Amino acid sequence: MVTERRTETRGRLQFRFRGREVALTRFSPRATVLDWLREDALAKGTKEGCGEGDCGACTVVLARLRGGRLRYDAVNACILLLGQIDGAELITIEDLADGDALHPVQRAMVDQHGSQCGFCTPGVVMSLFAAYHSGVPATPASLNDQLAGNLCRCTGYRPIVAAGLSTCDGAPADRYARTGEERAAALEALADGRDLFVGDEARFFAAPASLEALAALTARFPDAILVAGATDVGLWITKQLRDLGRILWLGRVAGLDAVGEAADGALALGAGVTLLDAAPHLAALHPDLGELMRRFGSAQVRASGTVGGNIANGSPIGDLAPALIALEGRVVLRKGTETRRLPLEEFFIGYGKQDRAPGEFVLAVEAPRLREGQSYRAFKISKRLDEDISAVMLAARLDLKGRRVAAARIACGGMAATPKRAANAERALIGASLDAPETWRAALDALASDFAPLTDMRATAAYRMTAARNILWKTLVEIAGAGAPTRVGALHAAE
Repeated sequence: MVTERRTETRGRLQFRFRGREVALTRFSPRATVLDWLREDALAKGTKEGCGEGDCGACTVVLARLRGGRLRYDAVNACILLLGQIDGAELITIEDLADGDALHPVQRAMVDQHGSQCGFCTPGVVMSLFAAYHSGVPATPASLNDQLAGNLCRCTGYRPIVAAGLSTCDGAPADRYARTGEERAAALEALADGRDLFVGDEARFFAAPASLEALAALTARFPDAILVAGATDVGLWITKQLRDLGRILWLGRVAGLDAVGEAADGALALGAGVTLLDAAPHLAALHPDLGELMRRFGSAQVRASGTVGGNIANGSPIGDLAPALIALEGRVVLRKGTETRRLPLEEFFIGYGKQDRAPGEFVLAVEAPRLREGQSYRAFKISKRLDEDISAVMLAARLDLKGRRVAAARIACGGMAATPKRAANAERALIGASLDAPETWRAALDALASDFAPLTDMRATAAYRMTAARNILWKTLVEIAGAGAPTRVGALHAAE
C-alpha cells in the first residue's frame, strides 16, 4: 500500500521547548530565536553580544532527528530566524540543570574556574553541551574547534577546555540522555511533512516541504528572500536593519539535503546540505578541502550554513566557490520543472549578482573528483586562523603530463568583485616544469594582469597580490614534491 504525502499547508510554527510543544500562528518573518527567547519566553540567560554570529554569547542548542537519532547542534540564536526551529527542540542554558543539581558541564565549569564575568559563559556551556552529546570523546583539538565560535576575554580558554575534557567523554549520562527516546518520539510526531506558511501574501514565513512546493512558491513570489542557514541573511536583519517581509526557508525541503553522485561521478551536494554535513564528503575529495571546511566560520555557523547558501549569496570572499571552481565545479539551478547546469565560475556575473532568474533557485552543487595525473591545493589566508573571513583564498588544480603542466585551473576569492579564475596565470603555467622553478615566474607575474584587488579592512591591495603570488608558489613547491615542510603547526602537507 502506497501512502500519499500529506500536502495540506500548516499555518503554525511548531517546536518543543522545556518539555512541551510550542505553536505560534503569528510572528514576524524577521524575528530571531534570540528575540523570542528574551522578549517572549523571558528566557534571558541567553545573552546578546555581537548580533552577527561571531562571539557565541547567544549560543543555544537545537536537537533534531537525523537518521533516526537525536543530534544536538550548537547554533547562534542572534541570527537564526525563529521560523527555522520548526520541528526541533530548543535547549538553552536555563534548561540544563536537573532541579538543584547542575549539569555535569556546568559543574565542571565551576570546578575548573571556567567563568569570570560570566557574560560569555551561557554560550560556552551550550557549545560544551553539544560536544557532551556528540557521542565522540573530546580531545583538545576537537574542543578548540567546538569553541572557536565562543569568545571569552576574561577567563581564557585553558580552564574551559579542561571542563570539556573532564565531561565530554562520548557517553552522556544526563537527563537528556535518559529521556532521549521519549523526546525523539515527540519530535517525530511534529514531522508532519506539510508545507508551512505563516502570515499573508504581503508578509509571511514559508517553509515548503517538497521541491515541487518550493518551485511553486518561488514562481508565485519571485521577490521572496530565500533563506537556508541565515548565517548571512541574519546580518541583513541585525546589522542592516532590513525589513524582510517575505521569507522562504529551505530547511524543510525533502531531498534538498541529498548527497550523491552526478552522472559523470562528480560529488553532488544538495543546496540544503549543511557545511557541517558537507565537510567529510569534501575532505574525501582532497585533504585541503577538509582543512578549509574546519576553518569555515565556527561550529555554530557550519551547523546552520549550507552549501547552496554559500554559493547563492555570491560573496567575493566566500571560500567554497573558488575551491570548487578550481575543481571545475558546476551549479545546478531549477525554475518550475526545468533544471540547468552551468560552470560555477559563470554563475557569478558581478558583485552580489548571479546568473539566476527570478523564481530560480540553486538545486545542487557538483564537484568533479580528481583524476589520475591531477594535483590540487587550496589555501586560505586570514587575520585569525579560526572563524575569520579570508583576505585571500586560492585554489589550484594542475593537470600533469609527467613533470610538466599540461593544463591549470586557478581560482581566487577576495581578489575581485566575484570569485574568479586567473586565466592569464593558467596559460602561463602550461608547459612549465615542476623541476624548473624559473619556469613558474611567468605565471606568478601574470596574476597582476588577472586581478586588481582592493584595499579594505582585511588587507591592502599590495598584500593581497603578494599573498596570491606566494600561495601559487607554495602550491607549485608542494606539488613538485619539495622535501622542506611548507606548513606549520598541526597543518600537514596535503600529500
